[in-house]
Amino acid sequence: MDAVRLIVTSRRSLAAGGGARETLAEVWQAQALAQAIGSRLAVAGPPELRGEALGLTELAGRGCGVLDPPELAPGELRAGQLTELGDARHTLMYLGGLLGEVGIALVALASSADDEGAYWQCMEAIDAADESRDRVLEMLRRLADREETLPEREAG
Repeated sequence: MDAVRLIVTSRRSLAAGGGARETLAEVWQAQALAQAIGSRLAVAGPPELRGEALGLTELAGRGCGVLDPPELAPGELRAGQLTELGDARHTLMYLGGLLGEVGIALVALASSADDEGAYWQCMEAIDAADESRDRVLEMLRRLADREETLPEREAG
C-alpha cells in the first residue's frame, strides 16, 4: 500500500482515541511505519536523503523499542503493508504531521499517567517522536534545497 495512505490511516486511528492502551498501540504503529519509510528512503530514496533516512530508521526503531509492542493480528501491522513510497516530499510532509500528532498524544498520556513507569515510558517515546520528526523536517529541507539548485544547474 502507498505510504501516504498508510500514514492517513494511522492519523485517523490515532485521532479516534480510545484508552491509553489503544493510543500506545497507535503510537507504536506510527513509529514502526516511520521506521519502514526511513528504511526505504535510506535504500532507494534520493541520495541527499539517505543519511537522514537511516537516522530516522534508528530513531523510530528506538520509539518502538521504548513501548511494549501491541498484540496485532496477522496483517494489522501497517509498516508491513508498505509497498511504495510515492513522492518523497509528499510522503515526508504527511509523516511529519503524523509524528507531531504522536508527540501530542504522548504528552496527553504522560500527563495522565497513573505511575512513574508509564510516565517515563511516554517521555522516552516523546523524545523519539520529536527526534524522528526533526529528521523528517531536515529531509524536507534538503529536498527544498535540491529543488532550488536544479534550475541553476539546468540554466548553467
